[in-house]
Amino acid sequence: MLSERFTEAFTYATQLHAKQIRKGSGVPYIAHLLGVTSIALEYGANEDEAIAALLHDAIEDQGGAATREEIRRRFGDNVTAIVDGCTDCDTIPKPPWRQRKEAYIAHICTASPSVLLVSGADKLYNAQSIRKDYRVLGESLWERFKGGKEGTLWYYRTLVDTFHKTGSIPMMEELERVVAEIEVLAGCR
Repeated sequence: MLSERFTEAFTYATQLHAKQIRKGSGVPYIAHLLGVTSIALEYGANEDEAIAALLHDAIEDQGGAATREEIRRRFGDNVTAIVDGCTDCDTIPKPPWRQRKEAYIAHICTASPSVLLVSGADKLYNAQSIRKDYRVLGESLWERFKGGKEGTLWYYRTLVDTFHKTGSIPMMEELERVVAEIEVLAGCR
């Protein structure tokens, strides 16, 4: 079960992301972190994985190396390794979008089961959000994404295919279904 460490991680994540909102939606960013954590827990996450789910964007979005060391100090090497494995970039300025996404996809092939679980939960949550928002916004949704429609659809289809190759992501079938629905809605299937 979840201990006081999880509560501490929840508080820390809330503080780190307090002023952040989801792209184009106005939704407080903590909703994303809670959604990813919920999915990870539903698919069997242990406490370290659940904590990493809460913090999976912390290094990338909220302080880079300094945040990494704070996560290590507070929650240990295992949580830090999972968060690192979910981080596509920790430098500012970030490299070009396509380069970051290709490197992230390549990394998935050798990622630990814990990273695959948290990353899969993140990608499933994001895909569900894209599907929901596409139904409301239509084609204007793609303006939110640096990769636009073509790049975003490429990224999620390639993620599905790459996760499939690992054979160890428990929510694979659901991610496949959601991405396929997005492709149908977007007229790509």
